[in-house]
Amino acid sequence: MKVNCLIIDDEPLAINVIKNHIEHIENFEVIETFSNSIEGLNYLKNNAIDVVFLDINMPVLDGINFIKSLENPPLLVITSAYDQFAIETYELDVLDYLVKPIEFPRLMKAINKINKRLSNTNKVPLEANKENPFIFVKIDKKRMKKIFLNEILVIESLKDYLKINTLTGKYIIHSTLSDFTGLLPEKDFLRIHRSYTIAIDKIDAVEGNSIEIEGLRYVIGRSYIDEVKQRILNASI
Repeated sequence: MKVNCLIIDDEPLAINVIKNHIEHIENFEVIETFSNSIEGLNYLKNNAIDVVFLDINMPVLDGINFIKSLENPPLLVITSAYDQFAIETYELDVLDYLVKPIEFPRLMKAINKINKRLSNTNKVPLEANKENPFIFVKIDKKRMKKIFLNEILVIESLKDYLKINTLTGKYIIHSTLSDFTGLLPEKDFLRIHRSYTIAIDKIDAVEGNSIEIEGLRYVIGRSYIDEVKQRILNASI
């Protein structure tokens, strides 16, 4: 899963240091950089960002007030030449505080914290409701959507995102197919392709190397076909 990063710092050299470090880290990408915190704030209102690397001392709007102005903040990592703001920023739920100059090993400690936090955030446990279990998924920066498992038809991989096709709608979430499939009951869901996981009880027909659900056909991957056919046979009366 790709982690989208934003850097906000009024020092071009500081931006380049962080950006160059992140280029060596798998699955992390700097989407945009700003030397002006106001521009960064406007960008966040219209774009999904996982992590912001933020300087404190900036003109017009400093880092502290920048954080306070966020309604639904992403993960925040402070990058400052001064350490006296650390206590105040931690009270604002900052994930880490890096003091310049920032060396690569120190940045990696922050990256590990980011990965841990995102892993815990994305893996929302199933509600223990035996009659009609459901799961909450984050579909945008501000909204968690409840999805009942008995309404899921197909989960489709879109690189770093998933499309969850249900009886009541389609939802895009930031996750991998392996991670999301691992949250679902194995007896009810089946991965049939590197790009598809399907609900077994929603299968209408099986023909050759494809499965039909709600009038649409989904190809069974070669490496999955033996397991898929065995599971379908076992599910039959």
